[in-house]
Amino acid sequence: MAAGGLSVLFCGINPGLMTAATGHHFARPGNRFWPVLHLSGFTPRRLRPDEQEELLAYGLGITNVVARATARADELTREEYREGGRILAAKVERLAPRWLAVVGVTAYRTAFDEPKAVIGPQERVIGSTRVWALPNPSGLNAHWTAETMAAEYARLRAAAETPAG
Repeated sequence: MAAGGLSVLFCGINPGLMTAATGHHFARPGNRFWPVLHLSGFTPRRLRPDEQEELLAYGLGITNVVARATARADELTREEYREGGRILAAKVERLAPRWLAVVGVTAYRTAFDEPKAVIGPQERVIGSTRVWALPNPSGLNAHWTAETMAAEYARLRAAAETPAG
């Protein structure tokens, strides 16, 4: 679910089984993407996965690094990530969002061969698009709470709202 001219294109790792079954991004009940998106101020209310199309009205979109659905992201191969990174870069060049936000720093590191990348804005630019690595909102990511994730997502929102200079 992406379009040209977005402020932020969020990029998940790959579809989980629930997402594949429903066709809605971040559909697993334990996934914190939708609550965090609201807590960070990107959306005026907490959207449900089946309301993902509403993101376009806020200048937001969602895609994935890898298209293949799995139960867990660790089932993906290094080559799937790298190929996904190439496909994603081409999509970003075509759509030219202001920011690409990869939700999962490990996925970003692998897909773009940036082994030392950390959460936050990246040096990499794809066309005119800046890149930000965000924490993975999966319930399996116990290192981050919804509140600490929302603070990082809010940093991206503030950057996205700052006029380009």
